[in-house]
Amino acid sequence: MSTTPAITISSLDYDRLSVLLESCEHDHPVAGRLEDELERADVVDPQAMPSNVVTMNSSVRIRLGDGQEKLLTLVYPKDADSEQGRISVLAPIGAALLGLSVGQSMQWPTPSGHTELSVLEITYQPEASGEYHR
Repeated sequence: MSTTPAITISSLDYDRLSVLLESCEHDHPVAGRLEDELERADVVDPQAMPSNVVTMNSSVRIRLGDGQEKLLTLVYPKDADSEQGRISVLAPIGAALLGLSVGQSMQWPTPSGHTELSVLEITYQPEASGEYHR
């Protein structure tokens, strides 16, 4: 497995995700990994979030290890809708996306093994649009 890239998370996302993780079942398959990601993240105020970082409710174009490209929006579990490309932060790829910057890649365990994903472009980020409390 490759080196884990540095990640950045807004303090608002950190707080909301911490509350979400407290309500998860103890044996949730992704919650522990997401908690590890939160603990290693550089946490910044929403107003200081670089515009090239994947935050909650960001829409991103990614490339998977098999070369397939997807446009996804990272959302909280209640808003997930795979047919509309709205992926939960508690899905394996969703948890891996959080905090990555454009150009970064990461390997992440999935139910079928490991997958590598690369962030190609952020097409929408709430913080870059001045939405700090969404």
